[in-house]
Formats: sequence, C-alpha cells, structure tokens
Amino acid sequence: MASSPLEVVRRAREQMEELFGKPVEDVSGIARNGSRGWVVHLELLELSRVPDTTSLLGSYEAHLDANGNLVDAKRLRRYSRNHVDPPQRKEDGQ
Repeated sequence: MASSPLEVVRRAREQMEELFGKPVEDVSGIARNGSRGWVVHLELLELSRVPDTTSLLGSYEAHLDANGNLVDAKRLRRYSRNHVDPPQRKEDGQ
C-alpha cells in the first residue's frame, strides 16, 4: 500500500514513464482522491529539441488507487518548454 505522498509520487513517475515511454520532467501536484487513492499531475518530455527551450512537454493527470497502482492517465495539454501561462486573475471579493 502506498502510504505517503512521496511514495505515491515515486510510483506514479515509474508507471507513467513505463506506460508512455517518456521521461517525467516534473511533478506539479498531488492530492488525495478520497478513500479511492491519489491524483498526481506530472510533466513529461514529449519531444526533445535543440535548443532545449523549444522542447515539447505534456501535462498529465494520473489516478492511482490506494495501493499506488496506476488506474487511469490522460494528457491535459501539450506545450513548449518556454511557454509561460498567463497570470491568473483574482475573482472579485477574493
């Protein structure tokens, strides 16, 4: 059983790299999914280019069960490494 967030991240990285055949560049988030398991957000190197700033990355969401086994994964978006997300606007009253 995957008992800690660190262990869950290790398992997610291993399984995502094996499944997609691409290296994990970064882990951008982890959250408990109730008693069902975990949701981990990872960035995978999809296409290496020269210069490195033009390489393509994919942002993925991985769902792991309570034992740390990958049960679902999907790519959320694809972007170049030098891409910066626009600043998020605060909602009125926040």
